Amino acid sequence: MKFSFSTAGESHGPAEVALVHGVPAGLGLLAGDVNRDLARRQKGYGRGGRQKIEKDEIEFLGGVRHGRTLGSPIAMLVRNRDYANWESRMTPDPVEEPPDPITLPRPGHADLAGMQKYAFDDLRNVLERSSARETTARVAAGGVARKLLAEFGVEIHSAVYRIGAAAYPKEQAASSARKADESEVRCPDPEVSEQMKAEIDAARYARDALGGEFVVVAEGCPPGLGSYVDWRDKLDARLAAAILSINAIKGVEFGMGFEVARHRSSEVQDEILAEDGSVSRASNRLGGLEGGMTNGEPVVVSAAMKPISTIAKALRTVDLATGEPSRAFRERADSCAVPAAAVIGESMVAVVLAEAFLEKFGHDNITDIRAAYDSYMARISQSVRGARTPER
Repeated sequence: MKFSFSTAGESHGPAEVALVHGVPAGLGLLAGDVNRDLARRQKGYGRGGRQKIEKDEIEFLGGVRHGRTLGSPIAMLVRNRDYANWESRMTPDPVEEPPDPITLPRPGHADLAGMQKYAFDDLRNVLERSSARETTARVAAGGVARKLLAEFGVEIHSAVYRIGAAAYPKEQAASSARKADESEVRCPDPEVSEQMKAEIDAARYARDALGGEFVVVAEGCPPGLGSYVDWRDKLDARLAAAILSINAIKGVEFGMGFEVARHRSSEVQDEILAEDGSVSRASNRLGGLEGGMTNGEPVVVSAAMKPISTIAKALRTVDLATGEPSRAFRERADSCAVPAAAVIGESMVAVVLAEAFLEKFGHDNITDIRAAYDSYMARISQSVRGARTPER
């Protein structure tokens, strides 16, 4: 089975669950490998009160024995501590007196369309699953993917380069993304970090919220992940779909992104150079992807996140129970979730790259995958040397 994952759980239900398929046998995997990213997801300036309640850590329910994967599906559970405060409203069991339905949908959220689609009369049935709390399970799945990729030298980092009006050059953010964990807003530049925090404070004071932009960088990817043969195999398309599936993401770019449309071809393409018996690139303007495949350069994908939909300054809506104008329902929320979204972006990139990696090098066990990987890297290295002008 191909590498993939699914999630289950509601925001204020008992737990979030991740089920990861297609993980090869023999991969060293500990809870700490996953918990590190769960902790990073909970951080970030502008986060709401929920993060003070939760302490996200996984429990393996299957697929791992004595610190090694078994090749069977990996099941992970993250308990919701806040469930204790919501049990009467979220219990799976029938209740004699159901809570009053919520009928004030929020603009920009899944509320209205979800109620219409599934014939609900209570938008809690929508918001509990459409909540960004679901991304806890995604980050857990991404932790497994990241551990697999790390076995073969692939490292993934992210950085925030815009929140509101405060911005840092995207290229510089990408090149220094390893330093982003030092910042509360995941911006590598201390001065711009403070400007971003000031933007968030101003939005919070105005009972509003901010979006922004972040970049994810995957270093060490071998050339040839993905394919040009079929549209469904193009890696940039798969990465874009994965990033866009994150709550509130509205745009995705690779490398220079939309900026390439403003330049001539000679100013955009990454020229190929011969260097010490191998090939290298003069630049990485296309973000490490050509023809739907990795080209050996770092994969660079950036995303734009809209401000979250739940704000204290409730927007206009219609009460679906009465048909009368009203103000949107509000629950606990963040003032800015862009730093957390960047970590989630890392996880989704890791999942897609792990899937493509195993498609290329096999699925069964780490030993065979390692042999296939080493053989491939040796072959393409030899073919590069063979392509040089022969001595006469």
